[in-house]
Amino acid sequence: MPMPPPRPTGRPHDRQTVHEVGQIVRALKEEGPLTAEELATLVGARFWKGHRFDRALNYAVGDGVVVRDADGRLHMP
Repeated sequence: MPMPPPRPTGRPHDRQTVHEVGQIVRALKEEGPLTAEELATLVGARFWKGHRFDRALNYAVGDGVVVRDADGRLHMP
């Protein structure tokens, strides 16, 4: 019986997204609260393909790993 095909890499928590969330978390731990624009600059998001920064940030916030304040700044919980 053949093995099933591998899962597509477009899953919400694919390896690349997990790595990118890790970069976001490390940056916030080191620098403290930042705006999304400051964070994107700090992690070099302009070199990430497509909308990967937005996707990784949305997953980080959705999973509670990163918190967004009322003023829009991002920080660790």
